[in-house]
Amino acid sequence: MIEGLKPYPDYKESGLPWLDEIPSHWDMTPNRALIREQKEQVGVEASKYTLLSLTLRGVIARDMENPKGKFPAQFNTYKIVRPRDFVFCLFDIDETPRGVGLSNQKGMITGAYDVFSPTSRVSAQFLYHYYLFVDGGKLMKPLYTGLRKTIQRGTFASLKTPLPPPEEQAAIVRFLDHANRKIDGFIRTKRKLIGLLNEQKQAIIHRAVTRGLDPDVPMKPSGLDWLGDVPAHWTVLRAKYVFREVDERSQTGDEELLSVSHLTGVTPRSQKNITMFKAESYAGHKICRPGDLAINTMWAWMAALGFSDYLGIISPAYAVYRQHESEHLIPAYGDLLLRTAPYKAEYLARSTGIRSSRLRLYPEEFFKIPLLIPPRDEQDRIVSEVSRDTSSVTDAITRTEREISLMQEYRTRLTADVVTGKLDVREAAADLPDLAEEPATEVLIEEDLNEEPELEEMEA
Repeated sequence: MIEGLKPYPDYKESGLPWLDEIPSHWDMTPNRALIREQKEQVGVEASKYTLLSLTLRGVIARDMENPKGKFPAQFNTYKIVRPRDFVFCLFDIDETPRGVGLSNQKGMITGAYDVFSPTSRVSAQFLYHYYLFVDGGKLMKPLYTGLRKTIQRGTFASLKTPLPPPEEQAAIVRFLDHANRKIDGFIRTKRKLIGLLNEQKQAIIHRAVTRGLDPDVPMKPSGLDWLGDVPAHWTVLRAKYVFREVDERSQTGDEELLSVSHLTGVTPRSQKNITMFKAESYAGHKICRPGDLAINTMWAWMAALGFSDYLGIISPAYAVYRQHESEHLIPAYGDLLLRTAPYKAEYLARSTGIRSSRLRLYPEEFFKIPLLIPPRDEQDRIVSEVSRDTSSVTDAITRTEREISLMQEYRTRLTADVVTGKLDVREAAADLPDLAEEPATEVLIEEDLNEEPELEEMEA
């Protein structure tokens, strides 16, 4: 896609701290000439407007059937957003996953954001591509002021943007739209492959932790339809005979902050790419010790749980369970067992709430869940065999995820090179087929764009 693209013949200095040069025939135009601030509020007519949100996939309508987050008592001060309006978040920029969006619908958004309409001098799509590049690298750091890392409105209005001629803006948009369709198709295919590989991996794990390693072992009814027959020498105990709930709280909040994910279990948040606002204090958070089982109460039905290898703290909304002195489960085996499909279905059945985003698995229901407990030496063998039998599948998943990551890096680099004039795409764009002639590809949703969708943002 990048093959054959060349730089422009002549360049000049841009004057921007994050961009050294631009093509000599491009202008440096202040934002006040490209976008007009819109301050109109919905007032008493808030009920007539769709509530919008600025997310990694742009400006979208909030899901009011499964609402997430907090809402104000009234929306009177929310700003009106119209199609082709820009939404900028010009504060807490480094902690904000996405600081710019281009709306394709009418609605309202919190008055804390800045809303702008493009003028006739600029293609809205070109400007959007450019500011996605700027926001992705958080390049406006030299303009921050104050503890909230804010860009003042006057500063932003005076900030100059590299601006090609109108026909060149159209060519750049055409080229990037075509490239993004190809990249999205590649990522979609790889995501489907990962899904199939994970199904294969889960089938291996499921058989090992519910049937054991010996295909000829005598079986017995478990007494549970969702478990079926189990090895005759295994024990089936309800969770209350294996675990007890602990509620130990941090006095200072200085312990390691832990993440409880449906993909990686319990891990230090410092090891993960989580862009969330940090609390002023974590005093009062629950302490989780090595060997403890931590469960994200609201997302248990997705298996957002795991045995911890760390001493740290988790949300006070989560549950921490510690085994009785007998320690029936080896943590590595417990992690495998409690993530299988039958157990996820059991968490869902036992969770209470009016909608999926508000379901909670409370301790009294968790304690009713039967657990399959092989002898400890057999648990060790199961863990070893599962690791060996799934190693090739795990390696394939890792390679595929790396391919996706590299393609996303390529997209970022390509966009940056094109919107800043490092590569001339005018001739390449002219040779591209019309959009209607290209094969249709599904639009990637936010979960596809993130390596690991995090659930911590739903903490109560």
